[in-house]
Amino acid sequence: MAGRRRPPLRLYLLLYPFTALAVAVNLFMLSLMWQAVGLPALSPVTALLICVPLGVPVNIWVTRWVQGLMDEADGG
Repeated sequence: MAGRRRPPLRLYLLLYPFTALAVAVNLFMLSLMWQAVGLPALSPVTALLICVPLGVPVNIWVTRWVQGLMDEADGG
């Protein structure tokens, strides 16, 4: 962990749409499941709006994971 590089900004920006949309899909599916306990489901638009801020920490985690995979593939 000590020798890991910080991922470039381009990688963060490239992966953000994918991670944010994955958060939106998972949040929407979760809201469909929580209907079983009587809570209302989120609309797809609401899930998309909520995923914008929630996608940032997920994107940071995913980008660091991808950078680690890239470093491992490079032999570093």
